[in-house]
Amino acid sequence: MLLNIPYSEWVGYTASVVLMISFLMKNIYTLRIINSIGAILFILYGIMLNTSWPIIITNLFILLANIYYLYNRSKLI
Repeated sequence: MLLNIPYSEWVGYTASVVLMISFLMKNIYTLRIINSIGAILFILYGIMLNTSWPIIITNLFILLANIYYLYNRSKLI
């Protein structure tokens, strides 16, 4: 516990901030990279909440979609 806030909440807050920052990116490649980091943090957050499946499944889908589009972009270059 840090500043009387559980670590799981810190992970959730960090994931939210990273997600918000990702949407400030002009470059879609950068957006997907930062958004993927946020999705990973949200997956970790879902696990820390005694396996919150809606959070885990949604962010796993987002992560896989980002990976798919990042991979396909790299093949086009």
